[in-house]
Amino acid sequence: MKSSRHLASAAVLAAVTLGGAVALAAPAGAAPRTATAVASAEAAYNGVCGSGYTVIDSTPVEDKGTVYVTYNRSTGKNCAVTIRNTSGAPVRMAVTLAIDAGRGAPSVMDNGLYTSYAGPVYLSARGQCILWLGSIDGALGNGHGHCG
Repeated sequence: MKSSRHLASAAVLAAVTLGGAVALAAPAGAAPRTATAVASAEAAYNGVCGSGYTVIDSTPVEDKGTVYVTYNRSTGKNCAVTIRNTSGAPVRMAVTLAIDAGRGAPSVMDNGLYTSYAGPVYLSARGQCILWLGSIDGALGNGHGHCG
């Protein structure tokens, strides 16, 4: 029998996988991130993905934290982590990283009660576009892009 945590994780993952393309759509002409914005994100990121990973993007999770997306050039893997602005009592947190190719595309997720961050999660996506989603205590943040 599956646990309620497993079923909740599966439900969130299904929502991201099935609805991600609609929920995460952005205008085709969206401006690329500036070097200053990426440098600022790198400074706030906690390094939990490990050595060789550099921040390529970040998305606020309302006013509660940030989802960081990193890339390791030598392995071709992306990593994502959702980090709270302040630590405290455990709250429901999640991070999802997926290949942006529609229904059935590979994705990874971490979901649970955490004090400071959810993840890291890793996905090989060399030559493909990615999307990500983070949540902290009901607040959401998502993004997509970084094809290649």
